[in-house]
Amino acid sequence: MDLTGRKIVLGVTGGIAAYKSAEVVSRLRHSGAEVHVIMTANAAKFIAPLTFQTLSANPVVTDTFAAPEYWNVEHVALAKLADVFAVVPATANILAKMACGIADDMLSTTLLATKAPVLVAPAMNTGMWTADATKRNMEILRARGVHVVGPGCGMLACGDEGDGRMSEPAEIVSRIEEILLKKQDLQGLKVLVTAGATRERLDPVRFLTNDSSGKMGFALAEAARERGADVTLVKGNTTAKVPENIRIEEIESANEMLQAMQKAAPEQDVIIQAAAVADYRAANPAKTKIKKKAGEPLVITLEENPDIAKAIGAMKQPEQTLVGFAAETNDVIRHAKQKLASKNLDMIVANDVTKPGAGFNTDTNIVTLITKEKEEDLPMMSKREVADAILDRILEIRRK
Repeated sequence: MDLTGRKIVLGVTGGIAAYKSAEVVSRLRHSGAEVHVIMTANAAKFIAPLTFQTLSANPVVTDTFAAPEYWNVEHVALAKLADVFAVVPATANILAKMACGIADDMLSTTLLATKAPVLVAPAMNTGMWTADATKRNMEILRARGVHVVGPGCGMLACGDEGDGRMSEPAEIVSRIEEILLKKQDLQGLKVLVTAGATRERLDPVRFLTNDSSGKMGFALAEAARERGADVTLVKGNTTAKVPENIRIEEIESANEMLQAMQKAAPEQDVIIQAAAVADYRAANPAKTKIKKKAGEPLVITLEENPDIAKAIGAMKQPEQTLVGFAAETNDVIRHAKQKLASKNLDMIVANDVTKPGAGFNTDTNIVTLITKEKEEDLPMMSKREVADAILDRILEIRRK
């Protein structure tokens, strides 16, 4: 892809995979990008700064305080300059610094100062990659929206074989291109997304609901909008920041959501139902506040709400793509497959809401994408990354 005029800051840390960073710089330069390299002191022990200076045609900023003007000016200048900031390789040490906001050298200081999208390419021993501390640091970084490529599985420099091998330069450059050149592959498509929780009134001041914040649905709506779709968002109660520049219809109850969906569905190309809809409602909601009666239990009769996904599935047109969500606590895949079949869906996104980093009110998610043909487990990702993965699979389905 043509990256002419794009500015990439590349951080190189002290790992054996640092030699591969030279190819990343070379590939970016051949694509027309302007590349600036920051090296840590340990990185310079693996590969000479002169190599990057030659390949990038720019001075290399190193981990030295010999030139104070670099500390006072250069880290801010490069932080502002970057269209994308990539750390290749990203050792366990730099990931920990990023997660904790530590700024004790040129690279970590510039990373903390930048507002540009950040991509990390982790590379380390399997034991370090699977350590609890590293896992937690990656959760924090993903929740902040840091992009991650790899690591892969293979023979490591220590002689072990397992996870921790840095992704190949071509894959890293491809991810940088994706970040810089936003896809517009949903242009011409109308996409309907539901988000948040429904509320079912017990009386004027109380209701039945659930813990959905709307974050997953909002991420889907924003991702679809940025990829060129004409997006309609039907939202219930939410606590997350509401997306801008998107057509929104607000509802409260499951019945209201059903009516909104039935009205909007016929005109849509893609319908993604990420809202958490209450299965039951009060059969006879009180018109005034229910008062407590000392010593007496409160008995409320509940009746089943309409199955919105099933109702929309029954209306499905041949050219439409329907996606549902299955937030479960046990037998996740079995329950999800049952919903996939019974609600006439093309794909269902299943997740175990009891897992740390998944489910309601988190910035990350861990999901399995299930179609009639296959299951695909995704690692823990930010909800925005999950949204893009879902949209990618929707396009694959529509091409068949």
